[in-house]
Amino acid sequence: TAFRSNNTIYSSNPASYSSLDTNSFVFDFGIDYGRCILSDGSSKYTSQDMNFDHLVMGFPLAKGWGVGLGVVPLSSGFYNVSETVVTGDAAIGDYISSHSGSGGFTNLFVGSGIKLNKNFSAGVNMTVLFGQINRSNLFVFNDLNVFDNNTTESLQMRGINFSYGLQYTASLKNDYFLNAGVSLNSNKYYNAKYEQLSLKYTAYNTKDTISYVSNNSEKVYIPGTLRAGISVGKKNKFTTGIDYEVTNWSQAKIPGLSGTVADTRTVRFGMEYIPDKFSNYSFFKRIEYRIGGHTGNNYLIINGDQLKEKGASIGLGLPLRRSLSKINVYLDYTQNSGSSESVLPAENYYSLGISLNLYDFWFIKRKYD
Repeated sequence: TAFRSNNTIYSSNPASYSSLDTNSFVFDFGIDYGRCILSDGSSKYTSQDMNFDHLVMGFPLAKGWGVGLGVVPLSSGFYNVSETVVTGDAAIGDYISSHSGSGGFTNLFVGSGIKLNKNFSAGVNMTVLFGQINRSNLFVFNDLNVFDNNTTESLQMRGINFSYGLQYTASLKNDYFLNAGVSLNSNKYYNAKYEQLSLKYTAYNTKDTISYVSNNSEKVYIPGTLRAGISVGKKNKFTTGIDYEVTNWSQAKIPGLSGTVADTRTVRFGMEYIPDKFSNYSFFKRIEYRIGGHTGNNYLIINGDQLKEKGASIGLGLPLRRSLSKINVYLDYTQNSGSSESVLPAENYYSLGISLNLYDFWFIKRKYD
């Protein structure tokens, strides 16, 4: 929240856009690969996926006045879980339980940040949220005399929201600096369409509707997020930072989430070190070395227990030859767990990400051809 850079877009605080160099253009595209391992000590389940992470760009309008825009996924609704359940009940028999989901929500944003004076910068983002998630819960019984059941639901959501940011920058002696920042992603009621259909049917294709719900004027409430942070460092050498983030998810109003979400309080911290940013002889001295971590509450409540979340990450910024452009790579480990394994198995999530950060000079009037 307090970070500022001439070649990186920090969309979580639009005030940072004011740090973009005059006549420059920044483009950043990233993807990540994730592997999730669920374990309760006696059994283990593993899944994996690859996702688009972000596409952002930024450029200046004038000295101390910059623009940022991009596309960032908000959530992914994809899952596929199936299980054969042995009931031991002769009247019902065994059955197959299948649960699947698809779709997701995406944020498209455009914003501007401007330097108010020597020390203060302010900014605002306009974000367009759109997308749809679909869920299916299917129960197929082995006994042909028992009705199978399939419940499907879909949620479409769209709307425009705004986020605001403020940063304070102080230059200290010997190229040291101190930054402080705060940002607010405001709460919002989004227009939505919700549909749910439950059917029962037999192997002979005899169908009957159990229930049907359709609401074209559904209102979904997403709470706001408040972030505050501070960073200190030495120009072109190292930067350290810490953030505190608050979201009151218990106030959210989303179909299907009643009683399953709680407020979150999260601390994030990190450090970047560059041995010699302008070295002419050593590639390794120009690499940006990064390490970070986070701890706090996850917004999910499962079996009455709010998940705890903690994680750590390492990363590298690999500079491209004769350019301010770079390739960023990172490895992150995050664990979600309940108060005990008897309540909920531990979820260990490993993700590997890579992004291409391109920096170029635009809008320059050439004096010589």
